[in-house]
Amino acid sequence: MESNIFEAIQQYVYYDQLLKSTPDKIFPLLCPKKEYDWIESWKCDIIFSNSGFAELDCVFVTGLPEDTKETWIVDIFDKDKKIQFARFSRSRIIRHSISLTDNKNGTTTAKWEQTITSLNSEGNLYIEKFFKIEFEKRIKALEKMLNYYLTTGKMLRTNNESK
Repeated sequence: MESNIFEAIQQYVYYDQLLKSTPDKIFPLLCPKKEYDWIESWKCDIIFSNSGFAELDCVFVTGLPEDTKETWIVDIFDKDKKIQFARFSRSRIIRHSISLTDNKNGTTTAKWEQTITSLNSEGNLYIEKFFKIEFEKRIKALEKMLNYYLTTGKMLRTNNESK
């Protein structure tokens, strides 16, 4: 008899962004509804929110064509300091935290942290082959988009930055 025992793996990654504004201006933008203002490819469906914006226990679903559908819940909401999400898909669970530190010079350090745990062999493959590289690539892109929005008030477009 062949044994098919699944063994989950877990990985922690982080990236520090340097953002050109203060936490009180940045924090409201870390919201599934407000991300439409600065992330061109952003798509989500808000399932539950009393205010219509990010708040404790807000639930939303993402799933761009190239990504796996994920259900997110806000499980920490510390205004202007930290927001944390638990993200669930069929192959993995991700704890996704963003902590803001005011540098007292008009800039903020945003620490993006993710702990990912596989739920099956598909999740293991994602972690082993793609996760760390993709995470850093995406967070650097978000840093560029967010800084552009913070300094211009406009969304950074991939085809034409002046749109």
